[in-house]
Amino acid sequence: MVSPALSARTSTHHRIPDTVANAELVRRIGVGDRDAYALLYARTRPLVFGRVLAIVRDPDYAEETCHDVYLQVWRSAAGFDERRGSVTTWLWTLAHRQAVDRVRRERAATDRDQAWAAGDYGRPADHVADEVLRRHEYHCVRTGLAALTPLQRESLLLAYYHDLTYPQVAERLGVGLPAVKSRIRSGLAQLASTLAAAV
Repeated sequence: MVSPALSARTSTHHRIPDTVANAELVRRIGVGDRDAYALLYARTRPLVFGRVLAIVRDPDYAEETCHDVYLQVWRSAAGFDERRGSVTTWLWTLAHRQAVDRVRRERAATDRDQAWAAGDYGRPADHVADEVLRRHEYHCVRTGLAALTPLQRESLLLAYYHDLTYPQVAERLGVGLPAVKSRIRSGLAQLASTLAAAV
């Protein structure tokens, strides 16, 4: 199979209008549409690259990690569920996870090299990077949640931090299911925008 990143660079995606929504592009990617993949890549790469670079702090590693993110998009698009959040939120999450994994892998490799060179294989792991990443994630999420309306924030917290289904959230808040879906959808979009601006 041709690499999805190569496909994104070489395809003209002329068959798909620019007005097609991201969620529809992901649905098409899920059935192997390379033109949809190329268009989504072109639209979203700046967001993904910015998020990755903010964590890995190295442009070359960021490029490699972005490639990993879009390979994951290609492989997992069929399982994307828009009810759980927007495409932007999904991509931001994939980028964040891949970048954190990259930092941890690089740190682990450095630790192994240093241990081998020093002949000391029993040194404890350095937890400083984990703590820095954890605090950064916590700060970003708190900032993003603070930017939401109280109704959006309450709906998101119930759905994602208390693991309630959308109908359960609606029942807890005493509102209709469409209102809950609308609040969560708009809240996730606003949260993604705020988090993207923080990178």
